[in-house]
Amino acid sequence: MKFKSGERRKPAEYEKDLIKQWKKNKVFEKSVEQRPVDNSYVFYDGPPFITGVPHHGTLLSSIVKDAVPRYWTMKGKRVERVWGWDCHGLPAEVFTEKKLGITDRRDIGTKVSLEEYILTCRDNMVQTGSLWEDTIDRVGRWVDFKGAYKTMDKDYMESVWWAFSELYKKGKIYEGEKVLLYCTRDATPISKAEVAMDNSYQDVTDPSVYVKFKLQGEDDRYLLAWTTTPWTLPGNTAIAVNKAVTYAEIDLEGEKLILAKDRLDKVLTDNKHEIVSYKVNRTFKGSELVGESYEPLFVSDDKNKEKINKIWHADYVSIEEGTGIVHLAPAYGEEDYELSKDKGFPLKSVIDENGFYISGEWEGQNVWEANKPIAKHLEKANKVWKIEYITHSYPHCHRCGTKLMYRAHPSWFMDVEGQKQLMLEQNGDINWFPEHIKQGRFAKTIQTAPDWNISRDRFWATAMPVWKGKDSKGKTHMKVIGSYKELKDLSGLELDDYHKPWIDDVTFTIDNVKYKRIDKVLDCWFESGSMPFAQYHYPFENRQKFEESFPGDFISEYIGQVRAWFYYLHVISSGLFDENSFKNVIVTGTLSGNDGRKMSKSYGNYTDPNELMDKYSADAYRLLLLGSPLLNGEDFALIDKDIADIHRKLSMIWNMYDFFTLYAEVDEWQWSQSPNAQVRPTDHINGLSNPLDIWIVSRIHQLGEQVDGHMQRYDIPNAVKLIIPFIEDASNWYVRRSRKRFWKSDNDSDKNNAYSTLHYTLTTLSVILAPFTPFLSEELYQRLTGDKSVHLVDWPEFGHVDELLIGNMKKVRSFIADGLAIRATEGIKVRQPLKSVTIPEIPDTYTEMIQDELNVKEVKFDRKIKVVKLDTNIDASLKAEGQAREVIRHVQNARKKAGLSVNDRIILTLSTTGKHLKKAIDDHNSQIMKETLAVKTGEREQNYTTSVSIDDEELVISLQKS
Repeated sequence: MKFKSGERRKPAEYEKDLIKQWKKNKVFEKSVEQRPVDNSYVFYDGPPFITGVPHHGTLLSSIVKDAVPRYWTMKGKRVERVWGWDCHGLPAEVFTEKKLGITDRRDIGTKVSLEEYILTCRDNMVQTGSLWEDTIDRVGRWVDFKGAYKTMDKDYMESVWWAFSELYKKGKIYEGEKVLLYCTRDATPISKAEVAMDNSYQDVTDPSVYVKFKLQGEDDRYLLAWTTTPWTLPGNTAIAVNKAVTYAEIDLEGEKLILAKDRLDKVLTDNKHEIVSYKVNRTFKGSELVGESYEPLFVSDDKNKEKINKIWHADYVSIEEGTGIVHLAPAYGEEDYELSKDKGFPLKSVIDENGFYISGEWEGQNVWEANKPIAKHLEKANKVWKIEYITHSYPHCHRCGTKLMYRAHPSWFMDVEGQKQLMLEQNGDINWFPEHIKQGRFAKTIQTAPDWNISRDRFWATAMPVWKGKDSKGKTHMKVIGSYKELKDLSGLELDDYHKPWIDDVTFTIDNVKYKRIDKVLDCWFESGSMPFAQYHYPFENRQKFEESFPGDFISEYIGQVRAWFYYLHVISSGLFDENSFKNVIVTGTLSGNDGRKMSKSYGNYTDPNELMDKYSADAYRLLLLGSPLLNGEDFALIDKDIADIHRKLSMIWNMYDFFTLYAEVDEWQWSQSPNAQVRPTDHINGLSNPLDIWIVSRIHQLGEQVDGHMQRYDIPNAVKLIIPFIEDASNWYVRRSRKRFWKSDNDSDKNNAYSTLHYTLTTLSVILAPFTPFLSEELYQRLTGDKSVHLVDWPEFGHVDELLIGNMKKVRSFIADGLAIRATEGIKVRQPLKSVTIPEIPDTYTEMIQDELNVKEVKFDRKIKVVKLDTNIDASLKAEGQAREVIRHVQNARKKAGLSVNDRIILTLSTTGKHLKKAIDDHNSQIMKETLAVKTGEREQNYTTSVSIDDEELVISLQKS
């Protein structure tokens, strides 16, 4: 094929055109279909929330999810890529409530009917899809949007029912009550993983209260307990001490206070943090307090007088903070709750599911609004010794931002404790990148995980498939349903939609017992964790397809998902199939704004990704992220300048292309292979004699092999970091060193080799870059080969790599760099010839390169030396030659300014009154004529005239096309 110069487009132009071209020609579909079904590579896509909008973080994930499948497709694998949507849960509900103007959970079913609420949720789940598709296209990701699964789909939810039923049959799901993180606004438990995933902690200021609990039957003798949650005090039913700790009874302002001896001087301070005056009456072990009773802080009508308001021993009571005495409200503390179950003292619930007190002086008040007033009330009643205020990090709802509380709540749980050992063993079969996460964060997540609270007290989610009923004797019976058919067989009903409220109307009777569904829905993470099989509607359909594709070959998300999606996939897979659900995983770090803070519109610390891609290119954006610390699981600040730098370095490829086509058009050089021919690395190396050609071919083969090796290990950053150095080698060394071979070579064979080698190098580079920079690769490949798509090409089997030549060339370039550094230090221009350079031994093949690059007359060798030695003495002859080279440079610049083509011959006139410059021109006239393509000299001004100064002597240059 022939080549034409001057047709190159800006990246944003060809990127957008290629998106259309790929869709029109169904290139993505072809890339999948042309690979055999029995050689599949399975990629699981973690679904984003459809209510969200694409941002830098989600685009990072998409770029990784595109690069890896593209690579494995080129390795001959059939890689189907199907998009997915997370549709259920709090994110969707919060989105809907804003739309409906709902600020209180109690409005659902009153101000807004539950049916309207659910229908609005469903409608909201389709409105941002086009925005996602456009942005994902723009970043170059190939994925099937049309076949996308949705967690709200009827078939998907049936697979989730099946999973729940199977786990229940295995005894891995149970009903119980535990203290859980709880959102009062959304009136539902929240998992710790959800809070930890996005680090939903905020600094808050709370009262730090030292409460006096009066010992029963004692005058002015109090236990001094410390709490930062005075809102829990109305729920107090016990106090804990440590029997092994030494406590002190002190006299302070006429009262006897008891607290840990080692905490006296830390606690007994005034508002200036100075120690107050007190007297120690005696010290004793905590065991002396165990079993004693104390008076309640508030008026109480508790019936269990024997167990309530007692002092108990607890190992977890320490002297690291507080007073060494802990007030216990079992309804609102995890350790408190467990101790109450163990010892049998009661639990007192004083706050309803929406966060309002149900009795007492604060009845009807919100828990957080009453927090400080409760402390003030007790202080006024002389039941508080001191109130301070502390700022500390406290968990908030990751979706609505409400401050969370701990609350005992009836829920359904999956037994994680019983399968931890299996999960840890299976983790050994997973390849994690970066590797340290395997036995670090992920293993620790498993080791410390509680049983999973899988139920939620919400609305828009998969309904829990549990029906209960009571017989005539009051005994409760339960039925867990695993399919819609099973429910139809029992109830006679088949629904179009199995969401609330319609599923709640389905009842059935067995042995005179009427069963009604319990009013709970499933945690949306249970749905996400079911994705590997639920996307196929397994086991009701596609049984073989799922079983052959499980476990998946690859998944990737940001580091927060280690405790979330990755973990929940592992839990469900282990529970259902006794197997890990994925084989390879890439964990990315977290992107921050250009100031290092979290990306935020209010901070104005980032540029919109579409704007960045239009200004630079999607490829530069991709390559920066893929080569960044993010792919090592580390955090990274996205700075526009970094994308600009990558864009500039990628443009060197186009500079090489422009150089190639410019001269190929002049010489009418053609590529002889057919457009669809696969580039074969081993074919090109044969017959080459010029060391530069052999070197660049060896370098491109080396690059291909090294990138291949890193990608096999899912080490994307180390694969990517090899690319720019190669581009710089090809542009700044191969092309620059070969330039004269293209435009003034007398050796046709050498010139042809130069053309074919540069063409081969650029074409092969386009193939290697295809997973990382799909647009540039496609544009370059099509222009060089005339083929339809680089993305239908297999990854080459790279052949010959001359390691010795590569090593020698590296030494040569090092010598040259050292010599140029000496020139710079001495202030000697590169165009000024020097007599000689002395270097350690190197084959004679490279002598001419060193001479040319360092502009020396002779290369000398000395095995004894380690540092380059340059002879910097300049005689008159060398000086004249240097001036002649300056003349050539200025004439070449004049040619460009005159608008001449590279192959245009010229008539040249050089005029000067400087005797040194005139002698230099006369002595080197033939060289000047040859280098500037001057066919004859003129004696008058030509079409273009300019004047310059060389060593303070003026030179007038006149030229015109011959």
